[in-house]
Amino acid sequence: MPRRAILIVLDSVGVGAAPDAAAYGDEGSNTLANTARAVGGLRLPNLGRLGLGNLADVLGVPPEPHPAGAYGRMQEASAGKDTTTGHWEIAGIISTRPLPTYPNGFPQEVIQEFERRIGRKTLGNYPASGTVIIEELGPEHLRTGYPIVYTSADSVFQIAAHEEVIPVEELYRMCRIARELLTGEHAVGRVIARPFVGEPGRFVRTDRRRDFSLEPPRPTLLDRLQEAGQPVWAVGKIEDIFAGRGITEAVHIHDNMDGVDQTLAFMARVDRGLIFTNLVDFDMLYGHRNNPRGYADALEAVDLRVPEVLAALREEDILFFTADHGNDPTTPSTDHSREMVPLLVTGPQVRPGVDLGVRPTFADLGQTVAEYLGAAPLEAGTSFLGEVLR
Repeated sequence: MPRRAILIVLDSVGVGAAPDAAAYGDEGSNTLANTARAVGGLRLPNLGRLGLGNLADVLGVPPEPHPAGAYGRMQEASAGKDTTTGHWEIAGIISTRPLPTYPNGFPQEVIQEFERRIGRKTLGNYPASGTVIIEELGPEHLRTGYPIVYTSADSVFQIAAHEEVIPVEELYRMCRIARELLTGEHAVGRVIARPFVGEPGRFVRTDRRRDFSLEPPRPTLLDRLQEAGQPVWAVGKIEDIFAGRGITEAVHIHDNMDGVDQTLAFMARVDRGLIFTNLVDFDMLYGHRNNPRGYADALEAVDLRVPEVLAALREEDILFFTADHGNDPTTPSTDHSREMVPLLVTGPQVRPGVDLGVRPTFADLGQTVAEYLGAAPLEAGTSFLGEVLR
């Protein structure tokens, strides 16, 4: 029978500080457990039944004595704690050098060349929260038509523009120019388009965000699946993170609920391959804004949808839940946190109650998917398929 793997990344849902968290200033970070404590407990019965409460001390999500699936944690072997390196590692690439970051903004030679290529000046060029910087510089942007350039603790070059001042397609064109420019020592992980609308004091970012990622330096799980004739169905920003490589069909989403809907739509329509989903709201809307209540509500909303996903599984399906890094909304930092991530595995072929322990790299997950779907081995990672199959 044709086989499918469904891989859902709960973006930033870390389950405890990694052993090297101190090197990143992230001692004590635990996105899931600290969020639960901050809001007086989480209601996650469905993820709990899969073993989520066995991974950390999560108020409201007790350890499950008989988990319905296999469970464990994964430690990042790559340098860094951003979206790109996290997803690349899941797909088999360990990055030994962190992608460049710009705590003081981008060098003038980079900005000047970008301005020359787009034919207009820019505003900003400093690290900032996206919602804050559009309030600070939005009025000047409306007057001048100059796009707002900013960064964060991540390896990102972000360009914000009001949709009535710089149409979205023009903003995307500017991002492509920046992507072509930012190579070599300035090869940031992502160039991100950040369109917004509204009036001063009431600006709102729209869901037409787009990420223009650095292309993976070596073959990933997605490339190996393509070589093996296995399709890859991408939901959310997966297409952007892998620069479109190895992807059969992609759909972008409005929010987490749309992401679950699109995952279910692929599960109803495709017979084989990998369905690879990123649910970004935890990170983008709540982690970066230090909003534990919003983070908790988003977790509970996704948990309510888990039974639908489980009901859509076919006999030869394996379902994985994981994350790409942490983003503890209870710490002073608004940046990602260096954390271990959950690993929950279930499906008709999966033995319940298997403790997978702490995996030394996210790549173990990708290697497992590659083996299950008959692709060539990845360059990193050890498959745990033999441990979980009935």
